[in-house]
Amino acid sequence: MYNVNGVELEADDLGYLLEPVFDDEAVRVIATAENIELTDAHWEVVNYLRDQYREHGHTPNFRAMLKGLSEINPGVDSKYLYDLFPVGPAKQGPKVAALPQPLGKGGY
Repeated sequence: MYNVNGVELEADDLGYLLEPVFDDEAVRVIATAENIELTDAHWEVVNYLRDQYREHGHTPNFRAMLKGLSEINPGVDSKYLYDLFPVGPAKQGPKVAALPQPLGKGGY
């Protein structure tokens, strides 16, 4: 459960929201809970994941995420994403982006 601007957001046992929230304050609250200090690079990933969720109804797996982000930013590689989301970009990224838990092993 996260409290965002006085609103309680329901989360599962792993801390993923049950419903997506496209409020930047939710991202800040969850990032703090995950001990992540948000940078522009984090926001680039968050916005990418949100766009993917809106378009496909779920977030991409790590390989698809890496490919998609490297098309936007040629500097993106595995190390870059793990530096941003050390628990795992395809798992921790969607959590911080205020999206539900990825399908299967981290999306499609």
